[in-house]
Amino acid sequence: MFKGINRRWLINTFGVVLAIIIILVIFSSVAVHSLCYSTVEAALNNHSEDLHNVFPDGISDSTDTFVATASAYADDFAYKDEMEIQVLNATGRVVTTSTGFGAEDVKAPDFTDALKTESGFARYVGRNEAGEKIMALSRVIRNAQGTELGAVRYVSSLRNADMKVAVYTLIAIAVGLIIITVVALSGYYFIRSIVKPVRRMTETAQQIAQGDFTAKVDKMYDDEIGDLSDTINDMAKELDANEKLKNDFISRVSHELRTPLTAIKGWAETMQYGVPDRVTLEKGMSVIVKESSRLTSLVEELLDFSKLQSGRLTMQMARMDILAEIDEAVYMLKERALSEGKHLLYDDPEEMPIIYGDRNRLKQVFLNIIDNALKYTPEGGMIGVQVYQDYKEHTIKVVVADNGCGINAEDLPKVKDKFYKANQKINGSGIGLAVADEIIKMHKGSIDIESSPEVGTTVTITIPIFNEAAALDDDSQPLGGMN
Repeated sequence: MFKGINRRWLINTFGVVLAIIIILVIFSSVAVHSLCYSTVEAALNNHSEDLHNVFPDGISDSTDTFVATASAYADDFAYKDEMEIQVLNATGRVVTTSTGFGAEDVKAPDFTDALKTESGFARYVGRNEAGEKIMALSRVIRNAQGTELGAVRYVSSLRNADMKVAVYTLIAIAVGLIIITVVALSGYYFIRSIVKPVRRMTETAQQIAQGDFTAKVDKMYDDEIGDLSDTINDMAKELDANEKLKNDFISRVSHELRTPLTAIKGWAETMQYGVPDRVTLEKGMSVIVKESSRLTSLVEELLDFSKLQSGRLTMQMARMDILAEIDEAVYMLKERALSEGKHLLYDDPEEMPIIYGDRNRLKQVFLNIIDNALKYTPEGGMIGVQVYQDYKEHTIKVVVADNGCGINAEDLPKVKDKFYKANQKINGSGIGLAVADEIIKMHKGSIDIESSPEVGTTVTITIPIFNEAAALDDDSQPLGGMN
């Protein structure tokens, strides 16, 4: 229970609130104590000021006069229910009191202290002979020669003051306990509203980590916790989709590998068990060479994809003529287009500015894009390749357009994703375009695709024109090579 968020809340929030409440209770108790005692002291001081009228300047003619005058003052004192007046002689013995008692010895530290002061005034807080807590104030009366004749002592019980302090302290403690209880309950439900969904998310994340991508988190709140639930659910959905794509990819690659291997093995066995006639031999060798090339191309794609995934796909950058690589790519696929009954048209410009790139990788991209156009274009269809300079953007654009089956609108944003294949009927691994897109990005360019079903697809490859600033990487590597 007291682990993780619960423990942090208990220490950081509840602990701080508890400390503040305790400090406030102590402060309020001290404040009330000080206020009540100050009120009693003020009452004693106010009444003691009446002695200035009874004994002007605190002087009496003689001991007898002092005793008589003080006794009369005590007898006529109007606030006997609030405090007691004691008349003490010079030795500290009580002569008379406002209650009518006298001739007794009392514990009067304030009287002793008052005798030692020039003002003849002192206060005492403590307990009397009966053990009751009191506050006493003594004023010494002297004769004209300065001899102490006695003192008038005001005594007030602190029982009511202490009771008020206790009551207010209990009220403060009760209020503090209520606040602590409210904070604890609200904190408990608040923490529970966080911990419970987080635990469910943890359980769901563990299920997802174990491969159950159908696991979902129930969205309980429309806040950050709810957003996190949506994110985990979206992640599971994406992982599930990627898992399906990966499985489809493995299945496609297995099929792509099996098909040429089966053809090669079949024709190799045919030749092994007997020398066929020349026509059959040429046909068999043609199939073996064609399928071997197909197999090599697929393996190279897989190797490039592996390097792309691990971040080891590198470029050998140098000044180059882009037209030479496009010409070669078109030439390599021209014969295939003719054999498939398709028209591969290329508008060969006279010249183009120099670019900075990896000639082999760019040729790989051109071959992949034109190859895809041939795959998805039916017999009798047309594939056009055009190269032109965009003076405004200072780039070279290579446009490959076909009038093939096209791509559905929902598939178009995903065709450059790894493993994704919009048309499952056409052979292919589904990673060639992802690799091509990464290669062009490493050349600081882009691949843009526009397509409509049953109308065709247009792929535009944009590559920046060479300049000295772009030719050097961040490490100021010499022009002509880069890994």
